[in-house]
Amino acid sequence: MENRPQPLELSEILRVYGAGYIESHDICSNQLKAINDIVNCRTSQLNGHLKRCDHCGHYEQSYNSCRNRHCNKCQFMRQAVWVDHLKGKLLPGKYFHVVFTVPDSLNKLFYINQGACYDMIFKAAWSALDGLCRNPGFLGARTGAVAILHTWTSTLLYHPHVHFLVPSGGLSEDGMEWLMPRGKFLVPVKVLSKIFRAKCADKLCRLILKKQLRIPDGMDVNTLKKIVYNKDWVVFTKDSGKSSDRVLEYLARYTHRVAIGNNRITKLENGKVTFRCKDPKMGTYNRTITLDATEFIHRFLQHILPCGFYKIRYFGILSPSCLPLMNVCRSLIGQSVYLPKLEGLPIYDVLHIVTGIDPSRCKVCRKGRLIPAFNANAG
Repeated sequence: MENRPQPLELSEILRVYGAGYIESHDICSNQLKAINDIVNCRTSQLNGHLKRCDHCGHYEQSYNSCRNRHCNKCQFMRQAVWVDHLKGKLLPGKYFHVVFTVPDSLNKLFYINQGACYDMIFKAAWSALDGLCRNPGFLGARTGAVAILHTWTSTLLYHPHVHFLVPSGGLSEDGMEWLMPRGKFLVPVKVLSKIFRAKCADKLCRLILKKQLRIPDGMDVNTLKKIVYNKDWVVFTKDSGKSSDRVLEYLARYTHRVAIGNNRITKLENGKVTFRCKDPKMGTYNRTITLDATEFIHRFLQHILPCGFYKIRYFGILSPSCLPLMNVCRSLIGQSVYLPKLEGLPIYDVLHIVTGIDPSRCKVCRKGRLIPAFNANAG
């Protein structure tokens, strides 16, 4: 028996069609591990523990989670703890949400060199933003950012891009003032886009010349430059809220999200998967798309990150190495330090605080508490 709160889950699709996909396709070890972890998550394959109600004697079996970062059942609590921890680090005030994207024509290059190219996007985006913010003609101050990598669209197509959350302001070079932007944004977005494109082109060419990238057929440095400068690169920005709490709520949507959640999968029938996707005009998930199970699995596996790759990064005055500067900024802006309330707590206590539901209360008698009975090797 398995814990299955959703009528249809990603794990069920992988369980039914994953073996066939593995036999007919070449996949890397990370993708194979992700499939196995998601299929076995919260099942007897990962063992579990048995609890007994201290009032009515009811026994309840729970199975262990896989804790894979690509599993859509294992991210909720990690997200809650991470956001609570970050509350003590973010500066108060308004924030900007900035999205840096790369053109589709570079998708193949990026996919076969994921670690190097994803790392390059982070560095190029921050270098462009930091350089413009320090320019006296614009903000003239040091700022920071929390950055998150995403590689998908709502239809699971491959679309690498990074989300930056940037405070609306920065610390003056002498460390004596907190400076606010002169216009609607920190820096001109069109200028930021062109600098980001130039920095990406430079970094990619350097990697190619050093033979640190695998090159798709028909591509060299000159071809790459033509592709890079063939069209404008999209950099999008907007306000994300007026308080740090609103900022955290906004950021939580992006941090521990995986390519697709179980709540979006609506049907598995005759070898086809139907799931909800975003309507670009309305901005809501009220459209559906149907794919062959093989194509669905292929699209999902494109977004399995390289082993050990950090998809969340901190830059500038928001980085852990700049804690003294963060304290200076707080004193200039004015803010009491928030103490995380979830850090170090057992997972059951975290779940109780976040959801308001006590997972230790017996679901049968509603009076007793579930206490460990004995370690169970389920199966």
